[in-house]
Amino acid sequence: MRKILLLAAASALTVVPAAAQTRAPDPARMKATVEKLVSFGTRHTLSSATDPKRGIGAARKWGADEFAKISKGCGGCLSVETIAGPFTGPRAPNGVEVADVLAIQKGTGDSNQVVIVAGHIDSRVTDVMNITDDAPGANDNASGTALVIEAARVLAGEKFDGTIVYALLSGEEQGLWGAKLLAETAKTRGWQVRAMLNNDIVGNTVGQNGQIVADRVRVFSEGIRFSEDGKANLTRRAIGGEDDGPSRALAKKIDGIAEGNPQIGLDVFAVRRLDRFGRGGDHSPFLELGFPAVRFSVGIENYDRQHQDLRTENGRVYGDTVEGMDFPYLAKVTALNIAALRDLADATAAPATVSLDGALSMDTRVFWDAVPGAASYKVYWRRADAQDWSDSRIVTGATETVLKDVVVDDHFIGVAAVATDGAESIVTFGGMAPRK
Repeated sequence: MRKILLLAAASALTVVPAAAQTRAPDPARMKATVEKLVSFGTRHTLSSATDPKRGIGAARKWGADEFAKISKGCGGCLSVETIAGPFTGPRAPNGVEVADVLAIQKGTGDSNQVVIVAGHIDSRVTDVMNITDDAPGANDNASGTALVIEAARVLAGEKFDGTIVYALLSGEEQGLWGAKLLAETAKTRGWQVRAMLNNDIVGNTVGQNGQIVADRVRVFSEGIRFSEDGKANLTRRAIGGEDDGPSRALAKKIDGIAEGNPQIGLDVFAVRRLDRFGRGGDHSPFLELGFPAVRFSVGIENYDRQHQDLRTENGRVYGDTVEGMDFPYLAKVTALNIAALRDLADATAAPATVSLDGALSMDTRVFWDAVPGAASYKVYWRRADAQDWSDSRIVTGATETVLKDVVVDDHFIGVAAVATDGAESIVTFGGMAPRK
């Protein structure tokens, strides 16, 4: 396992007035964060790790310092550390040490129940091997970095049952290396990752064609799990669970959170695809290890402002600069992430398995694994030709129920665990009961 470098550790959570939960992301502060990140010239992963003013090292140190300031303001509620490890590949043929900056807000219950919010801090221009030219990377991905830091500012000092990890990842443009490092770290530390929220290109509203989309954010999720072996894949296909894997359930939950918080002003476009067509992101290494993960990205993209040398050709401006961003929009995407973090960190774990028994019957028996800390369970069902849950039932004091006149052949069924404050886990899809 790659080495873990602890830079600093802070103490326990502190009590914060309930009014703190009403704090909102500040567009002006997020703009200042993006401008600061741009000021490092380039944040290419192969740029200087030691120069105090220019390069990836200076940017990472600044990010760690910001986390430390936030932690100081909440009495040491965040533990700030850096994890690092060596990587070699076509985009780093001589090897490079990739480092991620983490701020960990430890939960008051089972602290190994973890929710991760992440954005990659590195940037690039047209030539992915160009480590010298300015690569401002304002939207890709200072926007995601600013979102993570702002989420930490807003949530710092609040108490949650589960742990929140705020992560600034490196090496995304070289091969998702920082995400691989963090996913491996999560597995090694025994973290039970409830959700990984990857934020990448989340700060513009004007598309390549001039269209403005300021009221929508895309959330990408896998259906059939990448981590499933052939037998599990066949089983999921047999029960019709292609649209209900953990990551797809997470995307649906985020969609519900957006609908339940209309003041945020964002519609979730839940894209039923791992990522944008032919491209990838930092949630993928988490999916490979079986952790639920999704990607947030803007409602419409401007490709002239992604991975481009700074230039103007025939009156057309290229380059990922601050001028191409919309900070009130970025604040809305941040607010949605914060709402999801609050909900997911306060919830219990999801049931490990949900089983159905109802072949050759008009009724369906539903039974599931007990979840530590669950006050009740919510059984969901829908017709098998629908995408969204239409009916539900609360079950208290038991881990099974019978759905009368719900024919298992014609319905999909799942179960969420419910905490004492009403926070729900993601829904675990119901499969076939073990054969006797």
